[in-house]
Amino acid sequence: MQIKPFLTILLCFFGLISLAQTKNNTKPFVVVLDAGHGGKDPGRPTAYGYKEKDIVLDVVLRVGKLLENVDDVQVIYTRKKDVFLELRERASIANKADADLFVSIHCNAHNSDAHGTETFVLGLHRNASNFRIAQQENEVIFMEDNYEQNYEGFDPSSPESFIGLTLLQEDYLDQSILLARKIQNNFTQKLKRRDRGVKQAGFWVLHNTYMPSVLVETGFITNKKEGDYLNSNRGKEEISNSIFNAIIDYKSSLNSDVKFENPIEETPQVASAVFFRVQIAAGAKKLAPAPYNFNGLSPISRVKSTTLYRYFYGETTDYETVLKLKAEAIEKGYASAFVVAYENGLKIPIDKALKTKTN
Repeated sequence: MQIKPFLTILLCFFGLISLAQTKNNTKPFVVVLDAGHGGKDPGRPTAYGYKEKDIVLDVVLRVGKLLENVDDVQVIYTRKKDVFLELRERASIANKADADLFVSIHCNAHNSDAHGTETFVLGLHRNASNFRIAQQENEVIFMEDNYEQNYEGFDPSSPESFIGLTLLQEDYLDQSILLARKIQNNFTQKLKRRDRGVKQAGFWVLHNTYMPSVLVETGFITNKKEGDYLNSNRGKEEISNSIFNAIIDYKSSLNSDVKFENPIEETPQVASAVFFRVQIAAGAKKLAPAPYNFNGLSPISRVKSTTLYRYFYGETTDYETVLKLKAEAIEKGYASAFVVAYENGLKIPIDKALKTKTN
């Protein structure tokens, strides 16, 4: 027997095993695709016979098929057939999978001839229109057994319930907005759809997912022309490709080490490694950090993150003081104001800041 050729073959064999193990140990990029509604919940009614639950399931399966052909992407579906799922089940599927993205796909509806696409990230409702859409999507809660216990008294018809939602997803808001903008850009620039924008609203399913998450309203099935498009093979194919390309583009931006939180633009007013501020607003428009732009609040500071500007009220090293500043901001009309912490100019979780302060 020739020893050297045998050893060469053996080493190559174990080398292949080692390579396979290394590949298997690499965590894939996990995308959870959520087709809205389903089963006994058909979605919003339409006079034209379209069923939202069927359209969005078709779109989700098409997006999933495209993603499944990408080597390092794992696709998980909340549903692959016409079944009813509770909102908490959808969120739970994504959380248990330790997903990198959660994308929920829906069709919009209105009692007018409204049309166009819009993509939502988590936030308190900013106006009556956003509240209405979030209210409609959250009403599925009433179809669930024991919803009062499961949702701790959350009432989809009550604005007060939305104010009570805590922003558990705040750490992921910038990433969610980035993906939402990519989706909207593909819809409007490539498909020439009407752009209704990237918006924030209190969707329960987004509130309870612990990763970057968006809810896509692909168009209005109550608009005859747009409903025809959404229900057509061409429409579903174009929408699916747009969402797929946005997800891949988003994933590529992560691989290129895109920074979602840039250092603070203004010099900190407090000479401390750890300090707190109250975030009161965010938007694409660059505003002067002056009291007249923010209902008289002062001092105001501004942070640039990706394509957004974030605006903050106050700055202090004391947590009790920042809570008082938050109450003042809410009293001035910023109902969704929340506290953020910084260390050496970079944003950190509140719990870490509090632990640092006590050490």
